[in-house]
Parts: sequence; C-alpha cells; structure tokens
Amino acid sequence: MTTRTGRVICDITISVDGYSAGLHQTEERPFGDDGGDGSGAALHAWMFETPDENRAELDRLSAAGAFIMGRNMFGPVRGEWDRRWNGWWGDDPPFHAPVFVLTHHPREPQPMAGGTTYHFVTDGIASALARGRAAAGDGDVLVHGGATTVNQYLAAGLVDELRLHIVPLTLGAGTRLFEGVPPLELEQVTSRPASLVTHVTYRVPR
Repeated sequence: MTTRTGRVICDITISVDGYSAGLHQTEERPFGDDGGDGSGAALHAWMFETPDENRAELDRLSAAGAFIMGRNMFGPVRGEWDRRWNGWWGDDPPFHAPVFVLTHHPREPQPMAGGTTYHFVTDGIASALARGRAAAGDGDVLVHGGATTVNQYLAAGLVDELRLHIVPLTLGAGTRLFEGVPPLELEQVTSRPASLVTHVTYRVPR
C-alpha cells in the first residue's frame, strides 16, 4: 500500500490583528481598506519591497503539486461568469500546476501559460481537496486563501500546516482569519522575524 506523503498547507498574509483584507473590496481595490491604496501593497510589502530577505518563504509559495483558492482570490467577478476573467496573475501565473477555484457557478477549465490550469469546483471544499490530492500525487496541496477559504479548511479539520506571514499593521475590520473556526491548539514549528513581517509556521494536530 502506498503511503501519502503530501500535506495540506494553508499559507496566508495577515495583519497583526488577524485580517487578510479590509472592508470595501472592489475590483480596483481588491484588498479594500488595507492600510494603503487597496491593492494589497501594504499587506504584501514584504513580498515586493524585500524579496531577497524573504526568498525562502516566497519560494515555498509556489512549491506544491496543486493549489486551492476561493473565488474572491481568483478574481472580482461575482455570480455567473458573464465576462471572462483569468485571474489576478496575468497570462503566466506563478503556480505552474493545477489550481482548483471554489465557486458556485460552473465554468470550463482555463489553461494558462507556464503549466497553470484553473479548474472550477462547484461541489465544495472536500471535492476541491480530493481533486487537488489526485493532481498533486505525493506532493503538497497549498490552500492560498483568502481567509474565508482557509477558515473553511481549518474548521473541517483538513489542514496539516498553517503558515502565517504577520505584518505589523492593524486593519480593525474586514476578512479575518479564524472567524468561525473552533478553538485550535497549534504547535509552533518555526518563527522568523524580518524587517516587514514575521513568518510563523504551525503544525495543526488532526
């Protein structure tokens, strides 16, 4: 019998008070009131302003056999797919692997350059994970977010590892990690401070 070695990992950037995005999100301001212009630049400055300092964490963001994300992380289109939207990441997304997008509205798979194909899953988080595991083989499945999607996987007890990138700003309101999640006793594995962020990895006991 083959033993599965791949893990289910959630990886997300949050403010120090636990928010992954602020209120009033729009297509022009996908992170809403995020302490900056709504583009996510304030929350994710550690990625773009100090990439060399955070190279290991950035490399791990794309080191998985398959990815899962919520529809809000894929794009701003709501309801039926009444206009084409192929993700926030352009024609050559950074995933280079299958990406399973949670949605209530069916859509045909969307292949992109570089090996990324978006698959649209309408029958819930367990189905998306099963498809992700099948696509990843022995590799990890990385749940990229947003926080609502991560919360669903945490609440369902489906996560092996939680990676948080904690940014020293507060948002006060918005989409919050751990909202609606039962109490968890996490095991801290690593913690590393950098100039714009603190990276913490937790093991999530099953």
